[in-house]
Amino acid sequence: MSQEQQIAIEERFARVFNDKSFKERLTSADFEKYINAKKRLSFQKHDTIFEDGETPKGVYFLDKGAAKLSKSGAFGKDQILRFIKEGDIIGYRSLLCGENFQAKAEAMTDIECIFLPAEVFMYLLEVDPQLSFVMLQKISYELGESSNTITFLAQKTVRERLAEILILLEQKLGVDPEGFIKISLTREEIANIIGTATESAIRLISEFKQDSLIEVDGRNIKILNHDKLMKLGHVVL
Repeated sequence: MSQEQQIAIEERFARVFNDKSFKERLTSADFEKYINAKKRLSFQKHDTIFEDGETPKGVYFLDKGAAKLSKSGAFGKDQILRFIKEGDIIGYRSLLCGENFQAKAEAMTDIECIFLPAEVFMYLLEVDPQLSFVMLQKISYELGESSNTITFLAQKTVRERLAEILILLEQKLGVDPEGFIKISLTREEIANIIGTATESAIRLISEFKQDSLIEVDGRNIKILNHDKLMKLGHVVL
């Protein structure tokens, strides 16, 4: 999926999932149910939002901050599945499937979010066709992302995977005023994403820096040459 299509889906979801839009579409009674049920929650960096195996109690809409979904492997090593940014909603897949959470959600920055209890979220999906449609689009998009991840890990070299993930992280999370990708990742986390040893990730990041593809400031990374990085990673946006 192109970046433009992804942005369109995100913008459509943002237009639908907010108090003003709900008030315009829902009956007075349904809107009152929504307003009374939602709660504003705060999480600090490294806090767990929900655990792998936990029973879903509702969905979380991020107003501010970023989070990651990860799953522990057979040897206790966490695998990062995807990143969650402002304007994203998490917790709905397991809720819709009627199963426990299949991943852990952890705050990567301080987070402000809206929590909507399961029964109210499910009710809104029944009575609000626009919400149901944008959720269907989000699910379809994320299914495509999962398919791309399988190809990403199976068919690309580690060097190509690092180039691609840096481009995708910038696309997904944006940059700060100085141009650095908005989230700072440890070398172990980067290695985890691209499926290699931490030592290999450290070496590749150093090579990218020497080749003037990126700038590194501690854990922060800025892309200096998008064209070369995209060509190296065979990225098409």
